[in-house]
Amino acid sequence: MPEPLHPAVVHFPIVFAFLSPIAAVITLWAIRSGRLATRAWLGVLILQAAVLGSGWLAEEQGEHEEERVERVIGEEPIEEHEEAAERFMLMAGLTFGIAVAGLLGNPLGAVARGITVAASIATVVAVAAVGHTGGELVYRYGAAAAYTQPDAANVVGGRAGMAHDDDD
Repeated sequence: MPEPLHPAVVHFPIVFAFLSPIAAVITLWAIRSGRLATRAWLGVLILQAAVLGSGWLAEEQGEHEEERVERVIGEEPIEEHEEAAERFMLMAGLTFGIAVAGLLGNPLGAVARGITVAASIATVVAVAAVGHTGGELVYRYGAAAAYTQPDAANVVGGRAGMAHDDDD
């Protein structure tokens, strides 16, 4: 297993989230045009479950590694990343719930399928924010030093308070 595991698993929710609206639009079109039965929506639901499940795994791994990285870069940038992850998980959970209703063959199911498309696009926006703040942790604040430099807490930790200065 890679150490740390968080960077290895964070790409799964990103990929699944980006594929989700594409799959939802194609499946919605196929159902509306009569090319597929409503039960084909199950594929969209499975993809939404993958978004939610892989997001949960990434979040759990991030929490597992939080303290080690926090000693290197400070608390504030990590909190921003955590908050973005929480918003993403909320959107992923809501989208999954709406997608479940899309399995219904009645008019409520049709409405839920349309809302799922919109919600999955909002989920992409949310996961992009998580990815952006995660990238900042690594490339702007030097979070990788927690794993690449044995004495990083002493060397980089002193800069944590200055990490928000753009004048560096």
